Amino acid sequence: MVGEPSPVRRRDARRNRGLLVEAAREVFAEQGLDAPLDEIARRAGVGNATLYRHFPSRAALVDEVFRDALTETTAAGERARGAEDAWAGLTEYLRAVFAGLAADRGTNDLMTTGLKGVTSLEAIHVHHRETVGGLLRRGQEQGVIRPDVTTEDLLFALAALGRAVPALTTAAADAWRRPLALLLDGLRARPVASGLPGAALTEAQLGQVLLDLGSQRRG
Repeated sequence: MVGEPSPVRRRDARRNRGLLVEAAREVFAEQGLDAPLDEIARRAGVGNATLYRHFPSRAALVDEVFRDALTETTAAGERARGAEDAWAGLTEYLRAVFAGLAADRGTNDLMTTGLKGVTSLEAIHVHHRETVGGLLRRGQEQGVIRPDVTTEDLLFALAALGRAVPALTTAAADAWRRPLALLLDGLRARPVASGLPGAALTEAQLGQVLLDLGSQRRG
């Protein structure tokens, strides 16, 4: 048929799309979602025109790169919702979410900012809110979570800590675990004597974390 791409051109197009997605995954993980698209095209070994032919907007590229990761977050939320013990479900879910934020700078940007036009992101934000809110209410009904905490209280605290995760990981890969544990302890209806996980930040590490947070704001 006249005008239909040849098998070779279709194969090349699929190859270029795959190269772009893989390069974007690497660059977003290293630099965040504001990373230059030129750098993604360069790493993929294609021109900017090829990138925009496959992904006409940054949101379209982000959606393609992170769809699987967001699906995994949804699955973790579904498992948490099915837990009989609401506290166990909530804490396991949040640890899984924060582990993802710590592993990938792009995932952190995606989950803690409001990038427009990413269909899968809009769905995960709704699912995340419903998961956290539902487990919070069930935990309050079960008497394990303090009754004065609202969904908005918890989502705000989680978002604030989430934005600090990239800076915390410059000190240690699992440095986020202590502040998350401290935050979760503050939700309990009754105090529980349990030690915080991992090592505390040193004075020098805290100084570096605060510098990195300042750099994020200026960026």
